[in-house]
Amino acid sequence: MIYKTKDELLKKGIVTENDDYLEIRDLDLFKNKMLNNLVATIILTDDTQLKKFCYWVTYEAALKSGITLASIQPLYEMWAKDDLTNFTVPAMNIRTLTFDLSRAIFRAAKKINAGSFIFEIARSEIDYTNQRPMEYSSIILLAAIKEGFSGPVFIQGDHFQVKAKNFSQNREKEISQLKDLIKEAIEGGFYNIDIDSSTLVDLSKSTVEEQQRLNYEICALFTKFIRSLQPKGVEISVGGEIGEVGGKNSTSEELKAFMKGYLSKMEGVKGISKMSIQTGTTHGGAVLPDGSIAKVNIDFDTLRTLSEIGRKEYGLAGAVQHGASTLPNEAFHHFPRIGCCEIHLATQFQNIVYDYFPLPLKEHIYSWLREHCSGEGKEDWTDDQFIYKTRKKALGIFKRQIHSLPQELKNKVSDILEKEFSFLFEQLNIKDTKKLIDKYLKVSIVEKRKEDFLKEGIELGKLGGAD
Repeated sequence: MIYKTKDELLKKGIVTENDDYLEIRDLDLFKNKMLNNLVATIILTDDTQLKKFCYWVTYEAALKSGITLASIQPLYEMWAKDDLTNFTVPAMNIRTLTFDLSRAIFRAAKKINAGSFIFEIARSEIDYTNQRPMEYSSIILLAAIKEGFSGPVFIQGDHFQVKAKNFSQNREKEISQLKDLIKEAIEGGFYNIDIDSSTLVDLSKSTVEEQQRLNYEICALFTKFIRSLQPKGVEISVGGEIGEVGGKNSTSEELKAFMKGYLSKMEGVKGISKMSIQTGTTHGGAVLPDGSIAKVNIDFDTLRTLSEIGRKEYGLAGAVQHGASTLPNEAFHHFPRIGCCEIHLATQFQNIVYDYFPLPLKEHIYSWLREHCSGEGKEDWTDDQFIYKTRKKALGIFKRQIHSLPQELKNKVSDILEKEFSFLFEQLNIKDTKKLIDKYLKVSIVEKRKEDFLKEGIELGKLGGAD
């Protein structure tokens, strides 16, 4: 069920409100009697103020459960100093069934005492999945409470991307839009943000420094903006990018040219902690005419070399691998061995969820795509290719129907994804990394007041961005 009013939510006395103070009076009753209703209300209600009140309840319940939204920056700062190169941090984009998939992630993590894993959502995904930052972080916190997880939870803005076409047409407008999103994300507890200005790299320039100039200048601008907004006691982890995923493979010359220019612009302000590079992958994988995914040859040598340069010369955690979830299973154990600090995983989780959608729902979604997204296909694409590449765009439109699937089916999908996450966590060697998190992170609790949740929020339109 969903709550229709705040009074209905408070009626049983599990949660009480006194002016600006909220108390979770019985955490067990909260988990067993209220939590699922809060999830449903956040996802399904059209009452904006009620939704915001649910965010406040969620945040306070998380704190009472020993759960804090945090930055992974301290761990990344120690990566090079203490040679923490034997594991790779998975950063997972959850596009749909966020509560159920997040529960699976927390279960898989608890089994092996893992703490170094990140939930993330890209600029474009926020739009087409209809998950604003505060909603996304709240649903993840509720999943953590449900599964009895405690400790820091890392949520990341992935590919907070400068769209090159918009930038060329109206630079200030594009910068302003991305600043608005960053502000909203930080207010929502995204204390890890990846700036992607690699779209501004101009390979027609004669020198690598000139090719990267606009990239490092804009990345520095946004890094400073992030630092100006970060809460007291929190050093937000910021990532940069030198090679747009799906483009040409990155080089050491590009990394050095970017870092030289970027650091010259930072004027004593703390810089990025990692660098995303291109090694041969594409977001979602390369789709063959029958809808299957083509095999990809990752340039592991580039990933190893740029990670090492990043650590030794610039104190970064290393290089970040994007577009990896559709790689073959035998590829994943290589990433820790070559010093890759972080790997981004998204599409395969969505693919598994789609496999279990009831046929009538899938047919409804695919019909909608053919009608509303036909302009996004390429002339030489088969229908299978079109559906595979565009079906993510329907997740927000069909959000209510997806959430309203039978709980038995959602539990089945969650259990299947738990096995997927367990496999990835094993391959990426994050067992017992909760000990490292406890060692390096002194988490500062960000105190929030009622007005932080119930004030007028930023309403953003269609954002565009990375896929």
